[in-house]
Amino acid sequence: MSFSEIELSPDQAEAFDKISALMKSVGVDLEEDMLFPAKERGTSIAALVGKAGSGKTRLLAELYKALHRAGVELILGDYEPRKKREKRSLAILAPTNKAASVLRMQGVPATTIHRILYTPVYDPEYEQLAEWLTGQGEKPSVEGLGEDALSRAFAFYQEHKSIAGALAAAGLRGSDFITGWKRREDPLDIAFLDEASMLDDKQFEDLQDIFSTIVMFGDPAQLAPVNQSGAMVFDGLKPSQVIHLNRIHRQSGDSPILDLAHALGDPELTFDQFEAHIQDIAKVDERVQWAQRVEVDLMARSPVLVWRNATRIRLIHAFRSVYQAPETELLPGEPLICDGIELPLKHRKKRLDLEARGLIKGAQVVYLGPGKRVGFSRLHVMGAEDPNLSAASIIKIEKPDEEEPFIPFAASMGAAFLHGAAVTIHKAQGSQWDTVQVFAPDIYAAARTGRNEAGQPLWKRLAYVAVTRAQSRLLWVVRNRLSKPSTPLSVHDIAQPSALQSKLYSSD
Repeated sequence: MSFSEIELSPDQAEAFDKISALMKSVGVDLEEDMLFPAKERGTSIAALVGKAGSGKTRLLAELYKALHRAGVELILGDYEPRKKREKRSLAILAPTNKAASVLRMQGVPATTIHRILYTPVYDPEYEQLAEWLTGQGEKPSVEGLGEDALSRAFAFYQEHKSIAGALAAAGLRGSDFITGWKRREDPLDIAFLDEASMLDDKQFEDLQDIFSTIVMFGDPAQLAPVNQSGAMVFDGLKPSQVIHLNRIHRQSGDSPILDLAHALGDPELTFDQFEAHIQDIAKVDERVQWAQRVEVDLMARSPVLVWRNATRIRLIHAFRSVYQAPETELLPGEPLICDGIELPLKHRKKRLDLEARGLIKGAQVVYLGPGKRVGFSRLHVMGAEDPNLSAASIIKIEKPDEEEPFIPFAASMGAAFLHGAAVTIHKAQGSQWDTVQVFAPDIYAAARTGRNEAGQPLWKRLAYVAVTRAQSRLLWVVRNRLSKPSTPLSVHDIAQPSALQSKLYSSD
């Protein structure tokens, strides 16, 4: 393969060459499409950093294609054979379900860090079927599955490369072939990690225990994890390990959202000047709006982004009030944020199952309705590969000026949730929505504090992260007002699972 055949800009091509050199040093020659055994000790680490619009995702996609052409095997986390082949492998990871789903929508087969840390345990009978689908065994004879079912499974796997999906296409339920989950014991090879600015030191250590080569893709202008004192994991790397993308590549017809994001890089820019810039753009481009109120219809799927926790709680209370949601129950369609899983050690298997299905801390969830058992909820995990599940739930509704949250109903233990109609900008990192509402009075409050983070005014970092969460449309909300809903809350906008997919969902 000739690098000149890849249509990249000069700075992207230079970064591609540097990462290709790293790959060659660990035995993956992208120029000659040749593979050599992985090195046995140490971890090779590099970081590709650049602001929004610099082409990080484009480069990640091109590198994935190059490794695939060279014969590197993709690891997705839904099945790994016991019969290990001496092949080079690649896992494309993101810290959250939403971040992984953003990559998948762009044709990059990503999964979450958590899904890689834990591996499914297959029933031996169906593991034979998985080995056949992956080309590592003969076509098995499985009781209850005829030729038509096996053909459906084979066709599905050829297109989607998902064992779980293929077995569902054959008519099986997840509980038929997955008996549990276990912490990964065997190491892996190469990892591409997107949204690396969200990574904390503990996660980074876990990844270094598993992978021998790690390439991180991150935005240095975002907010560092709360427990990282303003530093990101790639800040601690040697200069030779960090590759910078400095050129901003505009979208077709230009992007006013990216224009706003990169205007924040001007050290002389004040908050008032930034808002004047927003007003000027809003006059000529409908993709940016100077909004006088929060649009409540959007809050059910795209939370309002705020800085202050008190603002978040007030907006959630207002959201539930305008929909006349009763205190003692949730309405189908209300958004939630997973706040962790509260289960004792004896229920470790259930915890792993829920986390592997995408119900991890920070996951965005839509409440579908009560489960079949008291204390259980039917949930849709936004961005998860198998989004619908049922889980014992502890729902916490925070109220303005009250220290303790109100709990409308709860299981004695299970997954804990906060309301998700509004979230802090810190928690929004790694997610993107088509339309984003930013509560500007909070950004102004941050500007008035005069606080800095990593050498930059805090308000600018907050505004940058908030603005770049928008894929198509940005609403800069300047008044503390809320619209009335145009329709009742519902779940009709969430794609309903097919009959085949529904067989994967866990039950009460």
